[in-house]
Amino acid sequence: MIAIEQPGRPTRTHRIEPGRCRIGRSRDCELQLPSWRVGRVHAEVLVAGRVARIVDGGTLGGTLVNGERITEFGPLGAGDLVEIGGFRMRIQLEPAGPDAAGSDAPAGPRESVGWRRLVHRELLQTIDLRRRDLRLADPEALRGEIRALVEQLLDETIALPEDVDRERLIVDVLDEAIGLGPLERLLEDASISEIMVNAADEIWIERGGRLQRHAGAFSDDDAVRSIIDRIVAPLGRRIDESSPMVDARLPDGSRVNAIIPPLAIRGPALTIRRFNRTLLRPEDLIEAGAASPGMLAFLRVCVERRRNIVISGGTSSGKTTLLNVLSNLIPEGERIVTIEDAAELTLRHEHLVQLEGRPPNLEQRGEVTIRDLVRNALRMRPDRIVVGECRGGETLDMLQAMNTGHDGSLTTVHANSPRDVVSRLEVMTLMAGMDLPVQAIREQIAAAVDVVVHQSRFADGTRRIVSIMEVTGIESGRIQMQPIFEFRARLGRRDARIDGVFTGCDAIPSFYEALRTSGMALDLTPFARSHDAG
Repeated sequence: MIAIEQPGRPTRTHRIEPGRCRIGRSRDCELQLPSWRVGRVHAEVLVAGRVARIVDGGTLGGTLVNGERITEFGPLGAGDLVEIGGFRMRIQLEPAGPDAAGSDAPAGPRESVGWRRLVHRELLQTIDLRRRDLRLADPEALRGEIRALVEQLLDETIALPEDVDRERLIVDVLDEAIGLGPLERLLEDASISEIMVNAADEIWIERGGRLQRHAGAFSDDDAVRSIIDRIVAPLGRRIDESSPMVDARLPDGSRVNAIIPPLAIRGPALTIRRFNRTLLRPEDLIEAGAASPGMLAFLRVCVERRRNIVISGGTSSGKTTLLNVLSNLIPEGERIVTIEDAAELTLRHEHLVQLEGRPPNLEQRGEVTIRDLVRNALRMRPDRIVVGECRGGETLDMLQAMNTGHDGSLTTVHANSPRDVVSRLEVMTLMAGMDLPVQAIREQIAAAVDVVVHQSRFADGTRRIVSIMEVTGIESGRIQMQPIFEFRARLGRRDARIDGVFTGCDAIPSFYEALRTSGMALDLTPFARSHDAG
């Protein structure tokens, strides 16, 4: 039963059945809340037996439980207050049958960080995990050993209250002692693209392009620090006050950045960018609304006809995802060399060499930069060079590679607009340390780069290709670019989702004339401006 309170109106109740109860303003929801502050499907209550959980639907307004914004919370107890768009609700499950009354456990246990902290501290006094090399231990045997110790502590030393879920507590302590703590479950969720630990008691996730606060927490700062050490130690790296920042990678390829005090004021901070195991196709981008069929048909021609492409955009705008899709359009039989800081690209080519930069070791030696790898790649007889991201002096080497027979190469840069790409390339070329005139750099860029594809991440979390421009040359010392495709956003939707239309710009790429002369059949209709674009 759900008791629903709204200011100025009498309390009403809604009966919920086992299974799923959707809450929102849509008529399809089992529980309708008529308010503009409520999403179409704002949240779901999942009921199994006498246990209920609530899951937020990723809405802008969010779902609050006991005053805190949640992504998922449960089990819900009779005293828990749920708030959605001005509505206040309390959920109380009735006994399943006449025999159940008075025989069931309380309405439901919930995670208690305090109890986990206590058990974890007692466990460390029993066995010092910090002195054991967990990499050498058999994972199943170690987990069984630690579990037996935790159960012994709970049986002999620590008396738990009835409303604390013993099994859940044991699992949480095990995860924090020998795993990644509350991050374990998050890393199993394929819908989560980024995990951010701001402090021991504050974890955020990105799901579907939206940031949401997660209800989980670490027991304390020492637990976060232990997990960071557990991530970086197998890679031969360390993090301490003399070196308080580190980049690492999880076994699944996810990128990790960690920073600790004194640089991190509130305690150790951790950011994990998930590695997408799914190999996306152009059709997937179209289905997700990230691009139009005409855009991707044009980009396919660019890749197959060896145009040099630069993908630009802000942080987390989808540059690497698009680079991966386009790189997989390279015809078979060509030798590809990929160069990245941390390997993320997933190419399905037979003739492929993947190179990865290396940070300095504990003695600050042995660093291999992206620029070193680009220079080395030129000696490896590549047909194509794919650089995960140009961010420094390697830009000069990349431009020279594009200008010396390695046509069809691809890379990404951070930039706010297609025009800004040119300025960024100029600045990064100067970072190579060579005293080159700006005019000479611009001529290199104009000769090397054929197409600039700009990605954006919108306020509603969606990622789209917003502009495709062709570099047409240099005139009066300024690089000339013509728009080929663009995305026109429409405003005014009530659900805060940004809508719009992909359209051509009434411009035919200059190299299409040569392709048509050679006898290649080309569809020019996508380049026409859409009537919906205004």
